[in-house]
Amino acid sequence: MDEITVVGGGIAGLVASIACAEGGAPVRLLEAHERLGGRGRATEPPFVASFGPHVLYANGTLWRFLRERELLPPVARPPLTGVCFRAGGRRRRTPPLAFSRALLRLWRVREAPDDVSFRDWVAGRCGDEAAAWLSAACGVFAFHHDPGELAASFVWERFRQAFLDLPPRARYVRGGWSVLIAALEWGARERGVRIETGVRVSELPAEGATIVATELRDARALLGDEALAWPSGRTVALDLGLTGRRAPFVVWDLDEAGWVETYSKPDRSLAPQGHALVQAQMPLRPGEGADDGERRLEALLDTGFGSGGWRERVVFRRRQVLDGRSGALDPVGASWRDRPAVDCGDGVFLCGDSVAAPGLLSDPAVTSALEAARLAVAQAALRPATSRL
Repeated sequence: MDEITVVGGGIAGLVASIACAEGGAPVRLLEAHERLGGRGRATEPPFVASFGPHVLYANGTLWRFLRERELLPPVARPPLTGVCFRAGGRRRRTPPLAFSRALLRLWRVREAPDDVSFRDWVAGRCGDEAAAWLSAACGVFAFHHDPGELAASFVWERFRQAFLDLPPRARYVRGGWSVLIAALEWGARERGVRIETGVRVSELPAEGATIVATELRDARALLGDEALAWPSGRTVALDLGLTGRRAPFVVWDLDEAGWVETYSKPDRSLAPQGHALVQAQMPLRPGEGADDGERRLEALLDTGFGSGGWRERVVFRRRQVLDGRSGALDPVGASWRDRPAVDCGDGVFLCGDSVAAPGLLSDPAVTSALEAARLAVAQAALRPATSRL
């Protein structure tokens, strides 16, 4: 078989390289950074914070891919206590009644339309108040200041997978997602993938099939195709290392679509003994700067931590702005099928979390990677090497 080149060593690139190698093709994986992982990388101890909040879902594509190949690292389940809500500007142990009633009414609804907004779809069934609460509740996976304006099909499918598939399917990789990346790297090398780090690709290889597994903006520049664009979120995120373990597990923000999660609750290895690791996010509004978004996020932390406080306990702090790096957002009238296609033609295939593939969080990246690998292997097996010169 012709060699297949994979550009990008994040989750999508590693999954694609493993699948290509399993298909019998020689594979070369090129990564611009010195470390593999992309957004799956994490800070060094003592506080092991991923580059963005990361949860693995036991009902998702990545979970199945790892289990089938015995690459799944040890995982922890979420604790059953410690969840609180911010609603109406105050901390609550339970969500508003309109929120709970709406969930009971919508529980058995499997699908929603893509030609109406999520807010209007919920309001037509449960009223405006419930629509406002449920819309803000989806900020955790949409990374968007107003999930209610997105296509109802997009939001509801992800809400069901994340919250309504019981028992809860969220899982936490023990040791952080760097452990998961290490497992994927091992799986790739074990299958003969040739991995080269510190190699920044500025043009496509002259011959053979190529899988581009980068962020969409980088793929757009590499391929010179301005059509490779799709809406994504813009979010300010804080990683906090706190003295003492006292912290809520989750603060679910029903006012402004934010989210706070103490990752050291299910996995104490992420923080030193007697400390807590908190990761929090707040979607930025149109035209809003990161400093203003950070102040709103700090206000959410103030409410969520209550009298226990957090500010005077900070010993580690890192701010990130996730701009176009949090996956696709489908507007009204669109679905995942309308996103940039996996097959770009001329032996070039695209994968990532903003490519035409379904699923929650990391699932589109994995699903598109498997499809890109299938197409690349088929080309490598059936056609002689073609030149792009």
